[in-house]
Amino acid sequence: MKIILITLLLSTLLLNAKDIQMNIYDFNVVTIDEKELSLSQYKNKVLLIVNVASECGFTSQYAGLEKLYQKYKKQDFMILAFPSNQFANQEPANNKEIKFFCYENYDVHFDMFAKVNVNGDEAIPLYKYLKQEQGGFLGMDFIKWNFTKFLIDRNGNVVDRYAPSTKPQNISSDIEKIL
Repeated sequence: MKIILITLLLSTLLLNAKDIQMNIYDFNVVTIDEKELSLSQYKNKVLLIVNVASECGFTSQYAGLEKLYQKYKKQDFMILAFPSNQFANQEPANNKEIKFFCYENYDVHFDMFAKVNVNGDEAIPLYKYLKQEQGGFLGMDFIKWNFTKFLIDRNGNVVDRYAPSTKPQNISSDIEKIL
């Protein structure tokens, strides 16, 4: 009798767990200034989450990202940039140096975060979630390179994923659809 009750209880818990929908607001991250931040602060905003690097062939995309941010920021759009050194050591700098580089070279005003891992066992939970929600080419969920982008709607849901080669300006129409 006890086994039946325990089985029923576990089944009910598992069924209810499926009803719980996660979104990006469930995660905490660390800012470039090394302060913990809940992504719930971005509720009701459209977000573009990007892993970045300062010594990459795509680094010039910082300029395009800043243009996107300036174009849509009054419509509650924000870019969240996460430096990563996982791809050919193209982000060797520390957080303070990264922040200086981005401001001095690209006049970046969107939100920057502490350097993270986006792949592997050491990937931050946010990136594990993003990859789970939007797999990459041929269903592979790993991040292939710097400047992979994830578009997030106002409800914190992952809407789309873009390859590193996708230029920021080519995402404008998708952003406009969900603003």
